Amino acid sequence: MLENFIFIIFVLLRILAMVLPLLISIAYLTLIERKVIASMQRRKGPNVIGFFGLLQPFADVLKLIVKETILPSVANRVIFIAAPIMTLFLSLMGWGALPIMDGKVFSDVNLGLLYIFAVSSLGVYGIILSGWSSNSRYAFLGALRSAAQMVSYEVSIGLILISVLIFVGSLNLTIITNFQNYIWFIIPLFFVCGMFFISALAETNRPPFDLPEAEAELVAGYFVEYSSMTFALFFVGEYGSILLMSALVTIFFLGGWVPFGAILFSIKTVFVVFLFVWVRAAFPRYRYDQLMRLGWKVFLPLSLGWVIYFGGIIVGFN
Repeated sequence: MLENFIFIIFVLLRILAMVLPLLISIAYLTLIERKVIASMQRRKGPNVIGFFGLLQPFADVLKLIVKETILPSVANRVIFIAAPIMTLFLSLMGWGALPIMDGKVFSDVNLGLLYIFAVSSLGVYGIILSGWSSNSRYAFLGALRSAAQMVSYEVSIGLILISVLIFVGSLNLTIITNFQNYIWFIIPLFFVCGMFFISALAETNRPPFDLPEAEAELVAGYFVEYSSMTFALFFVGEYGSILLMSALVTIFFLGGWVPFGAILFSIKTVFVVFLFVWVRAAFPRYRYDQLMRLGWKVFLPLSLGWVIYFGGIIVGFN
């Protein structure tokens, strides 16, 4: 009995050691985004609270905590509250199988890649439930858009990653990273990497593919009825997904921690995050028909073609 109790405490401490730095990183990701966009638009950005605005994320959290939580009278309250919790929980679960260094992973499962995409694909349920339970037309339309968008681009992402798996022959993320000791996959698979990055933008509902949150059409989309900490949970979940996708780009195409360890892994991930922010500042929003056409008529045939091409190369050389 005592051994089981100690084991549970040990696991909880490991989860806490993984989640706390992640939440702090998400908080400062919002500051980085605002600073980078402000610099691109020739303004200062947050610079009042703390030196160079470094305490701004904590002020934002405090503001969201003290605000009143408003529950719509026509909403299904249980599902309305459960939806943002589910979204945050699923966005954090993916990090359990993500290695930041050789041997430094919460759970080094052989089907790590499959686990991460199974968890990330479940994130659409939180969005659908939030839109439906709000009993609002704008929220429901945003949820429908998000579901169609995420499902569409998950197909392309799956086929893109099959190109990587053809070379490695394993779903283990540590093995995929160590396979790039001599050459990063971004060199032979440059176009595939670009397709994965664009699909990651669509998968995380980021500009220029932020159609579910189009404020000009849907007044913020599926979380329009949310306020205070329930809104913050959606916000944290979205930015957690951005960090997760950036880390996956680093592992699949930029060599992960190879050759200098966790510090280099962090630098590469921050660089990919910078690209996410850069795209937001540089490109206008797509129309919804353009978004779906890109997913089904461009990326799907191209990703399938790359799979056949790389498969043919491997079979030919064998």
